[in-house]
Amino acid sequence: MTTARPHERSARELLEANRRFYDALWSGARLVEAQRFNTWPLVASLLPQAPLRLEIAPGLRPRLPIEGTQFIDISAPALALLRRRGGHVACGTVTSLPYADRTFDLVCALDIIEHVDDDCAAWSEVARVAKPGAVLLVSVPLHPSRWTAFDEFVGHKRRYEPEELRRRLGEHALRVENSAVYGMQPRSSRLLDLGMWWLTHHRAWSMWWYNRAIMPLGVFFQSKLVLTRGMLGAAAVDEVLLVCRKEKSD
Repeated sequence: MTTARPHERSARELLEANRRFYDALWSGARLVEAQRFNTWPLVASLLPQAPLRLEIAPGLRPRLPIEGTQFIDISAPALALLRRRGGHVACGTVTSLPYADRTFDLVCALDIIEHVDDDCAAWSEVARVAKPGAVLLVSVPLHPSRWTAFDEFVGHKRRYEPEELRRRLGEHALRVENSAVYGMQPRSSRLLDLGMWWLTHHRAWSMWWYNRAIMPLGVFFQSKLVLTRGMLGAAAVDEVLLVCRKEKSD
């Protein structure tokens, strides 16, 4: 079900809404290792050339290997578990990354830029900390006309028009090498509405089922990630994964 945005939240309101939602989610969730996601073959192919790695806002669903990777998130429960598993962690946001320019060989920012008020700052920071020639893995939802109550519920600020996304990438010297249809959101609006109601009214019971049935089944039935050279035709795509290269300056 598509719906108009009920109101525009300020940057502070958006940050706090996201922090509340994801702190509650990760406090009751189990960590899912990167090897279980359909992004793993892609990630594994990039690791030999990426000794310095950063993943932004992974929660407990990291797509990069935990040991030896730098993680930054606003969720204390997620960071605590990632640290215990051998990750290097920092508390912070994508719009103000506490790292030097040109630090990382691989930067992963999946399902995050759509959550922040100032996406210009987010794109700038993601590009800034990447070395020239580094690979960036980024995913965002597309088509504002497809805004739903689920977008509001999980703390989204925007969906991108494909042309707007291309412009943002070009502004920050990010060249798309490959792209793919992405995301695990159910297509049924009724199923989404039911899930949101249970999470809101019966969180403990919902999280029990989420951890033991829904998430394992979702991972098991993932479609293979099919990469297209360059930017894919996005008319029928709800969310896109981009494999970008940070262009080297002359």
